Amino acid sequence: MRRAGLFGVPRVRPWSWQAFLLGLVVVAMSAVLQGICVALGAKVYFAAFLPSLFVLGIVTGAPAAGFAALLTIPVVWWGFIPPFFRFSPLTSDYADSINLFFLLAMLLIGLADLCRETMRIVSRGGPNGSGGSAATDSQ
Repeated sequence: MRRAGLFGVPRVRPWSWQAFLLGLVVVAMSAVLQGICVALGAKVYFAAFLPSLFVLGIVTGAPAAGFAALLTIPVVWWGFIPPFFRFSPLTSDYADSINLFFLLAMLLIGLADLCRETMRIVSRGGPNGSGGSAATDSQ
């Protein structure tokens, strides 16, 4: 793991085993948080997973965040969609919820990847690699 020059955000190489392990840990922690929300009476299925996927996408990159998003779907289907702790046929409402989650997750992961790339560019001193901009350079 190395630190980016911007805001001290730790970054992990995108295709490393540490990135995928972190994705697994984030899904497990989000499932615990979602379980607490359900125990308090919330009827949302993916609320705790979306923000964590965004942060995971910034820290580890798109591959591990995509893995975590794909792993989230069976976790929520099994643990939070009634009947609980059992895979059952999905109704159209539940299927729509899963489709909407997947769409939002892919958009958030794409945005996180753009933020990660922007932080990499800024930490290197800009798009040209130097501190000055093209508008202020004298020729």
